[in-house]
Amino acid sequence: MVASIEETRTRNIVIVEDDEDIAESIRYNLEREGFRVRVASSGEDALNLILDRPPNLVLLDLNLPHMSGFEMCRRLR
Repeated sequence: MVASIEETRTRNIVIVEDDEDIAESIRYNLEREGFRVRVASSGEDALNLILDRPPNLVLLDLNLPHMSGFEMCRRLR
């Protein structure tokens, strides 16, 4: 099934996860369901991705190195 332009616009997800295996597993399963996924391994990288092109959903690990998920949320606000 081919996604329409509107579906593509509303199916963008950013995964913020420092464990590569976990991030890859989540990415793989979401892409199989038709989502467009970008992955960041740190809060700083995630902020850059999100501010560059805002997603519809962010899946966020709260225990990130250097910047917690809570701090990342605070900065996004």
